[in-house]
Amino acid sequence: MPVLSVVIPVYNEEASLASLFARLYPALDALGLRYEVIFINDGSRDRSAHILAEQFKQRPAVTRVILFNGNFGQHRAILAGFAHARGERIVTLDADLQNPPEDIALLLAAMDQGHDYVGSIRRTRQDSAWRRWASQAMNRLRARLTRIEMTDQGCMMRAYSRNVVHLINQCGEMNTFIPALAYQFSRQPTEVVVGHEERHAGTSKYSLYSLIRLNFDLVTGFSVLPLQFFSLLGMLVSLGAGLLVVVLLGRRLIMGPEEGGLFTLFALAFFLIGLALFGIGLLGEYVGRIYQEVRSRPRYVISAVLEQQP
Repeated sequence: MPVLSVVIPVYNEEASLASLFARLYPALDALGLRYEVIFINDGSRDRSAHILAEQFKQRPAVTRVILFNGNFGQHRAILAGFAHARGERIVTLDADLQNPPEDIALLLAAMDQGHDYVGSIRRTRQDSAWRRWASQAMNRLRARLTRIEMTDQGCMMRAYSRNVVHLINQCGEMNTFIPALAYQFSRQPTEVVVGHEERHAGTSKYSLYSLIRLNFDLVTGFSVLPLQFFSLLGMLVSLGAGLLVVVLLGRRLIMGPEEGGLFTLFALAFFLIGLALFGIGLLGEYVGRIYQEVRSRPRYVISAVLEQQP
């Protein structure tokens, strides 16, 4: 049985896979450990599946390939890799080579010190300015809402113990955020600084909308604080509205009817309507996730698994 399992989701990465193979396998060979590499093809529309199949033929003893029949998302692909991983330690890695495979040794060294979950912090991010700014803003918001301490939530190069992965595999929710789950299940989490290079080829698969949806999954999946905050805000607004009615009524009795004030009433009405719509949307996010869970559909569908039988 392998000591180390490296789980790599792949989606339209044909331009970078050859370079990934050229760096990944030598880096793993240098560790001197029994290992396996699990590639999950997440419904790629290019030649990624064919390239992964060819790589399996070249190194079948240490390579396994899981082929999805559609695109289910990065985190579900990693969950499929976790379900098939056999190693005592599991490392996740993106296929775009922005995180150098040579830094896997840093994660394992931290686990040797007794940590069961090792996160990572990108040393110098090679992303656009808006991506860095948005990531920092969401890190701060996520920390306040969920109390989960992750310095760099966007870096997927992480190491997990077998026990942490076993607990993650028992979770059945449709939408989740794996590093946050691992943080909750870990007894001794830590973080290490890893390198971050420019993307070898292609473009990021995460659009602005995808990043927003991912952070919605993170916030709504690990905290009900937004609902509690909105309930408190609703009570405060109701109290303020009641006081305003009392003030206006007293003003009318003392000073009599007055002209004007129409635009003030419009502003108050629009504010309250906007607040109500925001609350309905927030509640809808939670209800939508409940709807996805109660349907009990499979999180992913595997069309084939390429692996060498023991």
